[in-house]
Amino acid sequence: MAGVAGRSGRRPKPVERKVAAGNPGKRALNRAAPKFNEIVNIDPPEWLDEISRELWLHLAPLLCAQQVLQATDIQNLELYCAAYGRFREAQTHIAENGIVMTNDQGTATKNPAATIINEATRQMATFGSLLGLDPSSRQRLLGPQTPVAGAELSEILGM
Repeated sequence: MAGVAGRSGRRPKPVERKVAAGNPGKRALNRAAPKFNEIVNIDPPEWLDEISRELWLHLAPLLCAQQVLQATDIQNLELYCAAYGRFREAQTHIAENGIVMTNDQGTATKNPAATIINEATRQMATFGSLLGLDPSSRQRLLGPQTPVAGAELSEILGM
């Protein structure tokens, strides 16, 4: 939020990411940052539809295995899966009824499902990024990885 002290600019990087990156800024680390319990596995909420539940059952174990999902992130996963369910349902509606529909007055109008797709896509991008489900946010969550020791290019080429 512009003009609010402590809220302007880039979001702060978590301490774990700073440590993993070797603290490149050499600034003091916040050792009082809250730590939340990592989740080992969790069942999907009962209110999710079938498509959303399938996505939950696919993503939750992957996020747990990478130790990305913590107790405070469950709502982000819920919202991501719910948005995906709405996206798929709207896609099905457009496939069955077309992108253009006839309204009560008999004029052509955009299928309301197209708006639902746009909103669900934005929500998926937002919550997916928070969970590290795209390449740039995944890199941001993991930080730079140490290079694997290997042969020099000149050795490989026999020079």
